[in-house]
Amino acid sequence: MNNYATLDEEPVDELFDPEDDTSAEQPLYEHFRFVADKKQSLIRIDKFLIDRLTNISRNRIQMAAEANYILVNDKPVKSNYRIKPMDVVSIVMARPRIEFEIIPEDIPLNIIYEDDDLLVVNKPAGMVVHPGHGNYTGTLVNALAWYLKDDPSFDPSDSRVGLIHRIDKDTSGLLVIAKKPEAKTHLSMQFFNKTTLRQYYALVWGVLKEESGTIEGNIGRDIHDRLMMTVFPDGEHGKSAVTHYRVLKRLGYVSLLECRLETGRTHQIRAHVKYIGHPVFNDARYGGDKILKGQNFAKYKQFVQNCFEICPRQALHAKTLGFIHPSNGKSLFFDSELPDDMHKLTAKWENYVND
Repeated sequence: MNNYATLDEEPVDELFDPEDDTSAEQPLYEHFRFVADKKQSLIRIDKFLIDRLTNISRNRIQMAAEANYILVNDKPVKSNYRIKPMDVVSIVMARPRIEFEIIPEDIPLNIIYEDDDLLVVNKPAGMVVHPGHGNYTGTLVNALAWYLKDDPSFDPSDSRVGLIHRIDKDTSGLLVIAKKPEAKTHLSMQFFNKTTLRQYYALVWGVLKEESGTIEGNIGRDIHDRLMMTVFPDGEHGKSAVTHYRVLKRLGYVSLLECRLETGRTHQIRAHVKYIGHPVFNDARYGGDKILKGQNFAKYKQFVQNCFEICPRQALHAKTLGFIHPSNGKSLFFDSELPDDMHKLTAKWENYVND
């Protein structure tokens, strides 16, 4: 398994089953692996893992530790172990991880670059990146399995190839996919070491005071809603996260931002801009689907409702992507146009301001 995990880990229903055999003769299988950041604060391992696993209680994690299912640097630890920078945390079980078949599906892909090692795609909003938990078909991975079905070096079920990073279902934009294990290792290292260039365009509620700035604050799962991410400014919970932003346009009661990711946490931009009081426009999960700024007039409310209908998802697009080619060492940079829904949405606000 790749030591430099850059993908969100799949949700897990159970970490520990009392009927599992943990005797010395029983082989153990790694199900999850996490690498602590260089600036990781010294927190208990159960707190560390609760921020990284969905659908799991802290009690379950503690039970897993008692059963020697949680390893740090290949050695079992108890739940009061304190994580140190660069610790490698593994969750093992006595049974192999349950895998499901990835079915190739003839789904159109917008491929903007391809060679023998990798390809870059422009994902539309509404497409799930990876199968799992209610979305086993119709995903980007299913589409890749079809597109690369005649490539002998690409196996969609092999974790050593494929996706390097993800973007949310209702976020559009650029993704890089590795076609060979060596390419994935090299690209994953770049994401882990934060040497890639990723810029997003986001339409957010409100007008920011500064022309540019940086948002910092650990991001982890909300203790009340495990599907949401929350910023923990004290740094005790979550993973360190840094987002740099620049105001591109001020459009009355909304602003178009360019956001550059220094880290790549789940929902990072969405959580960070909400944290500073400027949720992404029409982001239902983070409260951006309500009229947060503006007037009480019925005409204005209808205008905003029309905007929601034009772009019926969070107004967030992964616009640029840059990295070093894993084979020839050349710098690659890709740029994409705003998708039609965000282009129309921005134009509608521009017309509103001009009028």
